[in-house]
Amino acid sequence: MGSRLDGSTVATLRPRLHAAVETGEGDMIVDLSGLEMIDSAGLGVLVGTHRRALRAERRLVLRGVPPRVMRVLAITRLHRVLKVELSPAAVA
Repeated sequence: MGSRLDGSTVATLRPRLHAAVETGEGDMIVDLSGLEMIDSAGLGVLVGTHRRALRAERRLVLRGVPPRVMRVLAITRLHRVLKVELSPAAVA
C-alpha cells in the first residue's frame, strides 16, 4: 500500500483488495506501515473490505498501523471493529 489511502487512491485499491479477499484463504494481512494519510474514503475501503472478508469467512488484519492512522481509527472507533495487529513495541 502507498502513503495515501484517500479519494485519489481508492478507485485503484478497492478492486485489488476485494480480489485478494475472493482469491485467498485465512487471514488477509494488510500492511499499513507506509501509510501517512487516510480519509473517509480510505476508511470506507477498509470497512468494505472487512465486510467482504467476513462474508468470505475470512478476517482482515491491519498490520503496522502508524500512530497517526491509529488515532484516526480510535477517533472513529473503527479500532473496535477492525482487527489491528499491534507491534511488539506498542504492546510493551
